[in-house]
Amino acid sequence: MSFAAVPRRPARPPRGRRSPLATTLVILGALVLLLSLVANLWTEVLWFDQLGFRQVFTTMLLWQGVLFVVGAALMAGAVASSLLIGYRSRPVYAPVDDEQASLDRYRESLEPLRRLVLIALPAGLALFAGSALAQRWQTVLLFINREPFGERDPQFGLDIGFFVFTLPLLRLTTGFLTAVLVLALLAAVATHYLYGGIRLQARGARTTSAARRHIALLAAGLLLVQAGTYWLDRYSLLTEDGDLITGATYTGVNAVLQAKTILAMIAITVAILFIVPVVRGTWRLPIYGIALMVVAAIVIGAVYPALIQFATVRPSLQTKESPYLQRNIEATRAAYGLEDVQVDPFTPETKGDRNGLAEDAVTTASLRLLDPALVSPAYRQLQRNKQYYNFPDSLDVGRYEIDGEVRDTVIAVRELDIGGLSGSQRNWVNDHTVYTHGFGVVAAYGNQRSEDGAPAFFQQGIPSRGALGEFEQRIYFGELARQFSIVGAPEDAEPRELDFPTDGPGASGQAENTFDGDGGPNVGDPLTRLLYAVKFRDQNILLSDTVNRDSQILYDRTPRERVEKVAPFLTLDGDPYPAVVDGRVKWIVDAYTTSNAYPYSDLQPLEDATADSLTSTTGGAVVTPQGEVNYIRNSVKATVDAYDGSVDLYAWDEDEPILKAWRNAFPGAVRPLSEINGPLMSHLRDPEDLFKVQREVLSRYHVTDPGEFFSGQDAWQVPEDPTTRATQAAQGDGVNQPPYYLTLQMPGQETPAFSLTSTFIPRATSENRSNVLTGFLAADADAGAESGVRAEGYGTLRLLQLPRDQAVAGPGQVQNDFNSEPTVQFDLNRLRDGNSDVLLGNLLTAPVGGGLLYVQPVYVRSTEGTSYPLLRKVLVAFGGDIGYADTLDEALDQVFGGDSGATAGDAGTPGAEPDGETPAPEEQDAQQRLAQALEAAGEALTESQEALAAQDFTAYGEAQQKLSDAVAAATEAQDELSAPTPAP
Repeated sequence: MSFAAVPRRPARPPRGRRSPLATTLVILGALVLLLSLVANLWTEVLWFDQLGFRQVFTTMLLWQGVLFVVGAALMAGAVASSLLIGYRSRPVYAPVDDEQASLDRYRESLEPLRRLVLIALPAGLALFAGSALAQRWQTVLLFINREPFGERDPQFGLDIGFFVFTLPLLRLTTGFLTAVLVLALLAAVATHYLYGGIRLQARGARTTSAARRHIALLAAGLLLVQAGTYWLDRYSLLTEDGDLITGATYTGVNAVLQAKTILAMIAITVAILFIVPVVRGTWRLPIYGIALMVVAAIVIGAVYPALIQFATVRPSLQTKESPYLQRNIEATRAAYGLEDVQVDPFTPETKGDRNGLAEDAVTTASLRLLDPALVSPAYRQLQRNKQYYNFPDSLDVGRYEIDGEVRDTVIAVRELDIGGLSGSQRNWVNDHTVYTHGFGVVAAYGNQRSEDGAPAFFQQGIPSRGALGEFEQRIYFGELARQFSIVGAPEDAEPRELDFPTDGPGASGQAENTFDGDGGPNVGDPLTRLLYAVKFRDQNILLSDTVNRDSQILYDRTPRERVEKVAPFLTLDGDPYPAVVDGRVKWIVDAYTTSNAYPYSDLQPLEDATADSLTSTTGGAVVTPQGEVNYIRNSVKATVDAYDGSVDLYAWDEDEPILKAWRNAFPGAVRPLSEINGPLMSHLRDPEDLFKVQREVLSRYHVTDPGEFFSGQDAWQVPEDPTTRATQAAQGDGVNQPPYYLTLQMPGQETPAFSLTSTFIPRATSENRSNVLTGFLAADADAGAESGVRAEGYGTLRLLQLPRDQAVAGPGQVQNDFNSEPTVQFDLNRLRDGNSDVLLGNLLTAPVGGGLLYVQPVYVRSTEGTSYPLLRKVLVAFGGDIGYADTLDEALDQVFGGDSGATAGDAGTPGAEPDGETPAPEEQDAQQRLAQALEAAGEALTESQEALAAQDFTAYGEAQQKLSDAVAAATEAQDELSAPTPAP
C-alpha cells in the first residue's frame, strides 16, 4: 500500500489590525454582561440576608456551582480528550484513495479552525451539561442528607428512602454518564474518520490500532453504564406508571424484572468483549456481542414480557394482578395519608321532621351564607374607599373569637392597586415611593347579612376598626403587590408615603407615613443603588432624590414569591390566606414535601387534581411547582408578615422523612413546631390543595378490596360545580366543585369542628353520568389554640359512605331541582326581568338532622349603574323538600315541619352591625316588596292549580284574587324600581 506525505499547510496570510471601535464595543459588552451578572447575584445575597435566609441561598448556590463544575468538567474533559486523542493519534501518512481524497478538502478547511473547535465544542457542550446538572441540586442534597422512612417496599424489601433519595441520584448519574460517553464516542469516531484513523472503504484493516483502542474503551465504558441502567430499571419498575396501576404488575415482576437482570449481564459481557479489539485488532466479537444485545433487548426485553402478558395474564387478569393491586392500594393510601380515614355507613333521612335540627344547633347556626367567590364586588363598593385600593376576586374564610364565641368569617386585606390610579397620577415617584402600601382588613360574619343584603361587617373602615382590636394595618406585602417600592427615611424627614385618606385637618385629604420596619435591603449607598438600577433596568433608582441613606427597596412582595424563594425545596399551596395575629396581619402559606418515587403509589398530576371552578373562573392559583407526585405531606406552615415581609417556616410534621432531610441540609431554616404560639395556631387549618389531592385519590382508593377495585364499579368522582355549569357548557366539560370550609359536627363526632368538606358521585362519562350522592368527606381543619401543640383530631378524614341501593340527590340534581321548582323560578325570573341579575352562590352540603342538607344563597345585583351582589334569598333542600325564603331560618322551617328546632345565624332581622347589636326594623324598600309580592304570586299560582285540580272553584276564586293582588303589588314595586333613581 502506498502512502503520500500530507501536504504542508500554506502559510497563513497576515491578519489585519482589529478596529479600535469593535474592540471597544466588545469590551463594553463584556463589562455590561459582567455588571448584570454581579448585580443579580449580589442583590439576591442582600435579599436573602435581610430575611435571615442567607444560608439557604449560599448552600443552594454552592451546590449548583459544584455540580456545574463537575458536569462541565466531565463533559469538557471527555469530549476534548476524544478530539485531542483522535487528532494526535492520526496516521503520519494519510492513505491515498478516493475516500481520503474527498476528505482532504474538509481537513484543509478545518485546519485553520482546529484549535478553536478543540476549545469551543467542548466548552459549549460543557456549558449545557453543567447547567443541566446544576438544576438537579435538590436530588444531590436529598441523597446526602437522606433519612429512612421506616417502611419497606413489598418487592425488594428496601426502605422507601432508597427509592425517594438514592435511586433518583443513581438514575441521574447513569443518565449523565451515558450522555457524556455518547458524545465523547461520537467525537472520537468523527475525529478518527476525518484524519484517516477510520477508513470505511479500505481493504484490510479499516482502523488504526490507536483508533481501535480509543473507540473500544469508550464503547466498553458506555456498555458498563448501560448495564447499570438496566439494573436500576429493576427498581424503577415499582414507580412506573402503567395502564392498570403505578408499580410492577404480574408481568413486571415475573418477566420484565428477570429480563432487565439478564440484559444487565449481557451488557457487562459485551463490554468485556470490547477489550478484544485492543488486544487482537478485530471487531468481530464486539460486533457479534452488540448484535446479541440488540436481539436480546427485543426478544427478552419486549417479546417475552408481551407473551407473558398475552398468554398468562390476560386470560386471568384479575387473579394474576390481585396481589399487585393490593400493593398499589396499600401504598397509595399510605403515601397520601389515607390509611386512617374513618369510614362510616350513612343512610340519610329523606324527610325533615319538626325540630329535626335540634341536635345540630351549632352547625345550623354556623352555616355560611356569604360566598367568598361572589361577594368581592360588594367589598370593593362598600369598603375599598379609594380607587387605588382593591380586594382579590375570591376572598378567604377565616375564624375569629368575637364576644367569646368562635365565628366563621369572610376576610380580605385592603391592598394597594396602583392600576386604579388615573393617568395624571402615574409617574415614577408616585408608583414607587408614594403609593407603597395598602391599609387594613375587612371582615364580615359568614352566616349573617345586613338589612339590605350586603355583608355584615364586624371589621371595616379605614383605618380599620371593629372586633379585631388594634393591629398594624399597613400592608406592604400582599397578593396584589407586584411592583417594587422604595421606602424609609431619616427620622427628621417629612413623610412622603400615602398612608390612608382622611377627613382630618390639612388640605391634602390624606395622612402620610414613613416605613420604619426592616422590610428590604438598604439602598442608601451609591453602589447598591447602581446594582438595583441594573437589576430592575431603572435608572431612576440611581438618580432620584427620593432615595436617601435610610431607604429600603421592597420587592418579591407576594407571600408565595417570598416563601418559594426562601424554601425552593417545598411545594406551595395555591391559596395563601390572611389572619390577624398578635397585632399583625400575617399571610399563612401551606407548604408540602412531595415525591414521585414512592413505590406502588398512584401518580397524580397536581395541576389537574387541584383545579376547580374557583381556580378556573376567578383566576386563582394552583399548587406550585406542578408535575406528577405520588407522595405528599403538609410538612410546613409558613407565615409572611404583611408589614415587614418577614418569613417564618414552621415544621408541621417534624417526623416526615423528606422534611428531616431538608432540615439537615438547611439547619435552622425551618423552626420547630413548638415555636408556633397559640394565637397563630388558632388560625392554621387543613389546606385546600392537600384535601383536593386526597379527595381525588380517595375517589378510587376508598375501595380496599382488589377484586372490587379491579371491576371499578364503585369508583367515584368529585361532582362538577353546578353553579358554573351554564358558563362551562360552552367550553366543554365542567370543572370540579371546590371544597368548602364549614363548622359542622359529623355523625359520631363529639363536638362541632371547623372542617373542609366535599362530596362524591359515581364515576362515569359525561354522557351517562348519574349525579347521585355516594359519599361525603370532611377533614377536621381545626389545629387548636394551644402553643406548640396540634389539636388531637386535626387532619382526621371522615367519610360518610351512602348506601348503593338508595338514590340520594347529589349537588347537580339538587341544583336542577332548585332551577325547576315553579315558585322559585317564577320569583327569580321576575327579578331577572327588571334591572337586576340573579347569582346563585356556593351550594353547601351539611350532614344534619339525620340526613344531608343543601344550602345555597341567592344574590341579586343591579345590571345598571353601580353594581354589586346583595344576598336576598336562601334556597335549602332536605330529602325531597325545598325551602325558599328571605332568611335561612325561614327556609329551614319550611322543610322541617314549620320549625326546624334550631336557630340559623341569620334568624330574625337579617344581619348585624359591627358592634353586634341588631338594628331596628325599617321600612322595606321596593326591592324587598317586589320579592315578597313575587313569592306571594307564586304561592297563589300553586293554590290555584291545586284548587282547579280538586274542582274546588271557591278556593280557586280566592287563590286568583290573591294572585291578582300579588301581581298588582309586584307591578307597583317594579314601577318604583324602574324610576330614574341611582342603582344600588
